[in-house]
Order: sequence, then C-alpha cells, then structure tokens
Amino acid sequence: MPERPLSGIRVLDLTNVLAGPYCSYHLMLLGAEVVKVEQPGRGDLARSLGPDPELNRVGIGASFLAQNAGKKSLVLDLKDPDDRADFEELVRGADVLLENFRAGVLARMGYDADRLRELNPRLVSCAITGFGQSGPMSAAPAYDQIIQGLSGMMSITGTTDTAPLRVGFPVSDSLGGLGAALAISAALLGRERTGHGARLDVSMLEVSLSAMGWAVSNYLISGVDPEPMGDQNATAAPSGTFETADGGLNIAANRQEQFVTLCRLAGLPHLVDDPRFAEREARKRHRTELNTELNAALRQKTALEWETTLSAAGVPAARVLTVPEAVELEQLAHRGFFTDLPYPDGSGRTLRVSGNGVLVDGEPLSPDDPPPLLDQHGEERERLIARWRAHRHAAEARAS
Repeated sequence: MPERPLSGIRVLDLTNVLAGPYCSYHLMLLGAEVVKVEQPGRGDLARSLGPDPELNRVGIGASFLAQNAGKKSLVLDLKDPDDRADFEELVRGADVLLENFRAGVLARMGYDADRLRELNPRLVSCAITGFGQSGPMSAAPAYDQIIQGLSGMMSITGTTDTAPLRVGFPVSDSLGGLGAALAISAALLGRERTGHGARLDVSMLEVSLSAMGWAVSNYLISGVDPEPMGDQNATAAPSGTFETADGGLNIAANRQEQFVTLCRLAGLPHLVDDPRFAEREARKRHRTELNTELNAALRQKTALEWETTLSAAGVPAARVLTVPEAVELEQLAHRGFFTDLPYPDGSGRTLRVSGNGVLVDGEPLSPDDPPPLLDQHGEERERLIARWRAHRHAAEARAS
C-alpha cells in the first residue's frame, strides 16, 4: 500500500490495559513505529486479561492480543541505572511518549514535563488519565466503569426501569484512546510549523462528556434533563428498535419524507394524516401509540426483508445483530476490516484483529506483525536505540 500518514514517526509507549494501548494501536495502523516499554516479570496487565485462562497464563491474554499487534516489546526497569539510561536514549530519539499512569507518577519517577523537554525539545508527550493531570479528582484511580458512572452515561443507558446501566463495552477507555490519538496527530502536525513538541493532558471523563453530544448539550443549552429511553431515540420518532417476525429492526425515519415512505411500505398510509403523527414533534409526543401501530405491521415480515425493502427506499433500517453475526458481515470483508495473523506463541493458530475503519488511498490499514511476546525485541535494544538516534539527528538537521 502507499506510505502511511505516520510513517517514520517513533512512539515510546508506556501504557497498560486499554485506553493507552488502543491509542498506540491506531498510531501503529497509521504507520508509526511503536515500542512498548513493559515492566519486568509481568508486562502489560492486559497480558493476563481475557476469557481464555491458558492465554492469560502464558502472557498473551485476549485483551492484550486485541490492541497490540504490530508493536515491539522491550522490558525496562526504570529503577535500574542501565535501563534508565537506555530509556532516556529512547526518549531522545522518540517523536511521541505515551503514558497512562495515575497523575504525577511519571514525574515522581524523575520524568516531569521539564525533564522530558530537556531530553527532547521536539517530543510530543501525552498522558491519558481518568480525570486529567490537575484538579481535585486528578489523583483518584479510575477505570472505564468509574468514568461511565461519573459522566452521566450510565444514567441514560437502559430504560426508566433498568437504568443506570453500564454500556456493554469499555466505551470511555476507547474514547480516551481515540481522543489521545487525535491530539497526538495534531501536535505532530503543529510541530512541523513550530519545531517544538507539546505536552498533552487527556481526561477520559472530559472526552466521554464531549462524546455524549446531545445528551449533554440539550441540558446545557435548553435545560432538558436527559432520561433513559432504552432503544428509542429522543430526537425523533419513529426512531428506535422495532419488532419483526424474527427479531429486532432498527429504524431511523428522522425526516418527514422517510416517515411517509415507511408508512406506505408498512401498509399504514393513513398514519401520515393522523394528527398525532402528522409532524415531527407530534410523533415524539405520541411515540408509544406510533410504535404500537408500526410493530403490528412490521411483525408480518422478517427483519432482513424489512431491512432490504426500507433501505432500498431510502429509509435507514437494519437488523439488530449479535457480535458473532456482525463480524461476518460481507461489508466488513469487502473493506478488509479484519486481518489474520499468526499467534505470537508459534502455535500455528490464526489470530484475527480489527482495523480502524479508515482506507488510505483505497487501502485498509492493518498490522504486519502479531502482538509481541514480553521483551520479544529485547535483543534488538541497542540497534533500536542507535536507529532512533540516527533518525533524531536527521530530523534535527532537516529542522535546522
């Protein structure tokens, strides 16, 4: 494929578990070389996380395998003088340093912002934490579920009978990683203009609130306190999950012409002129009655039949799938979203990992190598340091 956008960028990744590794995985897919610095003995905690106890036991848990393909692994003990010296050489040669320690931990290890800037003025350093590096909550521990609860996300997930509910995947971790990857990419571009690096402070709480969109802005701007609505969309009706002959069907007939088309195809043309449903706000007020009418009609065909019919007519509609069903969608195969790699343990098994949904010049972004074993690239340490040092000197020469 063509050269990737971040080709030649070197990332020193000190992160664990999900938010940080998810960020560096996206940077790797975009072309960056990622060197993962891990603790002696155990490495990334995600190496022991996942549903397969045997993979966890040998340090390649499913949680680790999912986010670390294409990276290199070095074990460094920052309490050891020799390892500390090598770490500083890597910092000098890096473009990006990524960490997700609790606020202040890296500084207490001797690498605050001033020290990192002294080692490498062009370094983009990025810290991902639950609450940011400052403020009354900055020192508090935080995992995804903690952030989901504090952000208000759980209070609007589910129904009035079931909320608060956790979103079914670690969405705040993922959002934190994506927010960091966006900020790092922007800082690298800015460095080309200024010649100086940047210190990035990413708060998972703030990124989550930002991503909640209308749920937050409707309250801030209009004073509307959002409520849990289950599978229904508060902004429009009919918009939500409906019943068919064999399962759920999502419909988002958010525009008037879509509503008219839906009613015609469902055999309910009279609803268009019903005062309860004739215009958008009225439909929202009478959502329950409208859904009752639609569900009765939609039960006459399967979800796939309705998906095909409605989509062809311009009405957004699709089946509600399970994860095993979703990953088999022909659309994903067509775009090369998944990549098959060998397991890193040499077992001969096939590991399937996700891409990032971006095509560059028509080509999907995918890792070339499987996730690394702990310290797999330790023997390359001196060569890697020398290569990064040479890249740094070349960059300095270009900048001057």
